[in-house]
Amino acid sequence: MTAVQKYTLPARLLHWLVALGIIAAFALALSFDDMPLSPGKLKLINYHKWIGITVLGLAALRLLWRLGHRPPALPAHMAAWEKLAAHAGHALLYLLMFGVPLGGWLYSSAKGYPVVWLGLVPLPNLMDKNEALAGTLKTLHMLGGWSVIALAVLHAAAALKHHFIDRDDVLRRMV
Repeated sequence: MTAVQKYTLPARLLHWLVALGIIAAFALALSFDDMPLSPGKLKLINYHKWIGITVLGLAALRLLWRLGHRPPALPAHMAAWEKLAAHAGHALLYLLMFGVPLGGWLYSSAKGYPVVWLGLVPLPNLMDKNEALAGTLKTLHMLGGWSVIALAVLHAAAALKHHFIDRDDVLRRMV
């Protein structure tokens, strides 16, 4: 029996930290979406922003790490379409890991709301206040959030399929 060819420890840690951050940010967004404006809602929105900026930073670290460290090869038994789907899914996940937080930051800037990471580090506005564009940015941010969750569910389902049906090492490489 051969040993599992795993992702590096930093790659695995960044993967799971980003995943937890995305889930937490999404859950927070769902929790405050229908709340009336209140100090409690503003606190949850700030937590959402903090997590989003953290995910953005972790995604940047993850991409930098990935550029210098090749991931384990996909199993030889995978069909060409499965390999293509895996690569396309990963590319789209990376795009969303950057696009969704940046979209939220752009939305905050367009609304004129500051982003202050962890309540300590004020981040620059990415654009001038623009109420006309803010609604579109909010919609894009929300669609991106739902998209990253949907894609993450497919990603997890594929990993579980590999583990329980194909009985290969795809899932074990990341745990």
